[in-house]
Amino acid sequence: MDREPSFVTVAVEGFGDAPLVRRILREVGLGTGPVHLAGGKARLDARLAGYNAAARYALWLVLRDLNGDERCAPTLLQRLLPNPTMHMCFRLAVRSAEAWLMADRQSLSKFLSVSLDKIPEDPEAVDKPKRKMVDIARLSRQRAIREDMVPVQGTTAEVGPAYVSRIGEFATDHWRPRHAARRSDSLRRCIAALERWR
Repeated sequence: MDREPSFVTVAVEGFGDAPLVRRILREVGLGTGPVHLAGGKARLDARLAGYNAAARYALWLVLRDLNGDERCAPTLLQRLLPNPTMHMCFRLAVRSAEAWLMADRQSLSKFLSVSLDKIPEDPEAVDKPKRKMVDIARLSRQRAIREDMVPVQGTTAEVGPAYVSRIGEFATDHWRPRHAARRSDSLRRCIAALERWR
């Protein structure tokens, strides 16, 4: 008889990251427990000590974007959480979760209805992955994708009105984490760390 999956408590910056994390956990055979939406990286950083304390007693995955906060992920990891407890898996997406999604180039090309050459070959080298994702969506052959993901001209919004739901749809139903990990070292490391819990 198959063993029941272990469940992992999750903390992420915002709503858009949750489907991606659930998909990664499913990929490695782990279940998703409670999901804590911090409401931005500053609030997530402020709660790290509490998350780390809770990880003495249960499995925790905390995902944060690297953005431009340090030159490399290990330096920021050491600064933010120098002493992770036994059941804490604190990972950084280089440079953001959108880079992990773009790393599955073929699937994203089909989902956004754009040619493959519009998807970056080295997504972790993209300076602002969210902006790049919007720029790619702007080229979509599907009007609905453009309307959902691209901000309305004249507004100050960075993304379109249904950007988060479209990203969640892609992460849940189309994205292939192991395939993406071939082009994203930070994703590969995250998957490897989680597999040790399986």
